[in-house]
Amino acid sequence: MKRINQVRSRKGTRKPKVPKGQMISHPPQIPNLTVTHGVRMRFIANAAFAANVTFQNLLDIFLVAVSATSGFDLFHAVKIRAVEAWAVASSGNAETVLCIFDGATAGLVGDFKEHSDTSMGIQPAHIKCRPSPKSLASDFQLSSGTSAFFLSVPSGTVIDVEFTYQQYLSSAVAAQNALVAATTGASYIRGLDGVATATTKLQAVASSVI
Repeated sequence: MKRINQVRSRKGTRKPKVPKGQMISHPPQIPNLTVTHGVRMRFIANAAFAANVTFQNLLDIFLVAVSATSGFDLFHAVKIRAVEAWAVASSGNAETVLCIFDGATAGLVGDFKEHSDTSMGIQPAHIKCRPSPKSLASDFQLSSGTSAFFLSVPSGTVIDVEFTYQQYLSSAVAAQNALVAATTGASYIRGLDGVATATTKLQAVASSVI
């Protein structure tokens, strides 16, 4: 009986044969050629910062130089997964960090919730927030001057932002601000505010910053 069951088991795993004269199905479809990259980036505020961070700023973080002063975004679209920040008290003074997903343009609407915390003693101020999944700010967005979120932090704040980037098979998007002494064809990383290293207030913690 055991031998019969083994034979039946082997027979049950055999692939069905294609009958003669029957056409074989066409090759399977290609589901996606989009390059997707999930990453957690770290930035340090070298000065107090209180302004909007745009989707253009976020896409200008990863650049490819086409000349010594010109660059194009490596990715075409970005989605914000989370923003996290830590700020210690300075000289015994309390420090506050604040983040608001405040996009107010059609297609880029945020939830406008205020996420804030204040340091006390040696305990740093700390926030971790995400745009509401019901808001359009939580979805993929193209490069634009619309606010992704408002950020208010003191000097010395450590800011982590979790992104998902996508690269489409379409024309490249030029970086908003000029590069400085770049090497053509090289890849670079820029601060969270999208400006050059010499003037950025939110410096990227990475190599090849520009």
